[in-house]
Amino acid sequence: MASTHSIPSHTKAWVYSQYGIIEDVLKFDPNVPTPHPKEDQVLIKVVAAALNPVEIKRALGQLKDIDSPLPTVPGYDVAGVVVSVGEKVNKFKVGDEVYGDINETALNNPKTVGSLSEYTVAEEKVLAHKPSNLSFVEAASLPLAIITAYQGLERVEFSSGKSLLVLGGAGGVGSLVIQLAKHVFEASRIAATASTTKLEFLRKLGADLAIDYTKENYEEITEKFDVVYDAVGDSERAVKAANEGGKVVTILPPGTPPAIPFLLTSDGAVLEKLQPYLENGRVRPILDPKSPFPPGTPLFCISWFFKYN
Repeated sequence: MASTHSIPSHTKAWVYSQYGIIEDVLKFDPNVPTPHPKEDQVLIKVVAAALNPVEIKRALGQLKDIDSPLPTVPGYDVAGVVVSVGEKVNKFKVGDEVYGDINETALNNPKTVGSLSEYTVAEEKVLAHKPSNLSFVEAASLPLAIITAYQGLERVEFSSGKSLLVLGGAGGVGSLVIQLAKHVFEASRIAATASTTKLEFLRKLGADLAIDYTKENYEEITEKFDVVYDAVGDSERAVKAANEGGKVVTILPPGTPPAIPFLLTSDGAVLEKLQPYLENGRVRPILDPKSPFPPGTPLFCISWFFKYN
């Protein structure tokens, strides 16, 4: 196991030992045992982390039947520096700047020491080298959301020349779906829904048609779409917005048929594939203007999902 970094036996982390509202149960613990990387893992010195909506569900105990045991250090998304590598790790070396979603499967037994810690471990296959033009904070905001956006479009075989409607286009996943559809998949036309104050934001992301869901029922407009990407859990209405032969992919329950339910698998190869688009600025992270939150506050990297969704 290669390492040139002085690694402490214990690390500082945010931890909850019981289920409840995350602001109430999340506590700072300066004495959490530092995880040791397995042969296919790296140990990361965390520079930035982000929380996603799944963290709220975990903390409330909604996933406790398939969750990892308490106490839990939350956090899926991470950006940091490799300080130790397992014997079978080939892609990374000590000193590399990396980022990724550390849990390959989002819901089933995620890591007990997540990214809200000074140190965390992750399998080599879920990580990628940090894009050179992104800060650690920008990089940490991306993995779970951008992989979900990309794999969801792949799941319905989205391709050049197809039209797309994004439900929740101003949210964490939705804002990246718009960008990927435009710049990576080369969509012919992109529509997206948001509230009144966020319509211009949708246009800046690349949407050709911005729909105010507070004033208009998107499924009743004349135009129909080859693919509807449901990022808000509205699949029953979403299927009415697809054209004949069109497809609907949804990332939230209930996933009413014929909508296709989808849950990401964390994959560093997706991040590597998207690296050129991130480095040339065509696809970009969108951060809450109030972020990053300082490390002295318990919610120092709550995802900007809550700002824009």
